[in-house]
Amino acid sequence: MSIELPVLRLGLAGFSVEQKAALHSMLQRSAPGRHTWQIGNFTAADAWWIHGARTQLAGGQTIRITPAIPTERSLQINVEDADRPMAFSVPLAFTPFEPHYNFDPASLSSINQVLEKFESWLQPVAAQFSLAGRILEHESVLGSGIYHVMLNGRLLAVVDMHGEVGVIPSAGPADFDDAMWVRQPGATQIPEAFVRASLSELMWQYAVRTTRDVLPKRYRARTLYFRRAPRIPQRLLSDSHLLLIRELAACSANFIELQQRTGMGADALARVLAALYLVGTITSDPKRACVTTAVARTQEPEPSQGIQHSIVPSGMDSESPSQAARRYGLADFTVAMPIGPR
Repeated sequence: MSIELPVLRLGLAGFSVEQKAALHSMLQRSAPGRHTWQIGNFTAADAWWIHGARTQLAGGQTIRITPAIPTERSLQINVEDADRPMAFSVPLAFTPFEPHYNFDPASLSSINQVLEKFESWLQPVAAQFSLAGRILEHESVLGSGIYHVMLNGRLLAVVDMHGEVGVIPSAGPADFDDAMWVRQPGATQIPEAFVRASLSELMWQYAVRTTRDVLPKRYRARTLYFRRAPRIPQRLLSDSHLLLIRELAACSANFIELQQRTGMGADALARVLAALYLVGTITSDPKRACVTTAVARTQEPEPSQGIQHSIVPSGMDSESPSQAARRYGLADFTVAMPIGPR
């Protein structure tokens, strides 16, 4: 397996449409390391770029960023509680808290420097990503065991294929190339210094950051079913993930039918399905599907492994989800509005 590094995402606040386009162009030319940086949703981003001239102190450790786009709202951030790095564009209209990062949006070298600092801060993310890639590569032979991942006598990671995973935050992708996977006879402790996550969280983070197509071919050809709710924090789910969960929980479908029902392009749909597949939320095996509890009165259930296929209209239909839910006795699986600021 060739060395793969994660896609890291930047959230922008306070910038105009023209400024966002200019930053996107600069980001495509940047080369802080070997990581790939993309501009994405602010709430879900790994790091933030904030317009320094549109930022004010709002009391205590809180800052307020006024929008440059009329349809956007102002944002308030408690700097002390922020769980990701942030940098302010110069010039600044306030005296920032220490420590802080600044960058000149017109200088490629300045952008590279601040991205290098971000990558250092996000090194644990890269370590988890590399470990998840190896788990996916060796999935067929790992089974359900507990493993120590060792390199030259040094413990890199502890992997419980049915539980928690820990990895040393300084591990790089090349470290796992020659590492040995040593099966353990029973439960084992994860060192305190290791970054910890459930196996589902680890694989989810890999799925949403990889540029590889990790959706199995059978998931593009067979009927897909909802299996169970994803065992990850809800904040990790995007609106697209929630929409597909709702669609498949209401009625099984194949890849083409999901495209028609959601309006997603093939590549986007494959990425969203891949994340749901890697955490066991969907399946192509009807025997492993979650049994649907209601069907339309006008359609008899199909005698297929006990699975009853719902014909509840999707969110793309003219009938509203709430109307469909009342008519078929089902709860709606979607949210009324997009999650968080866009």
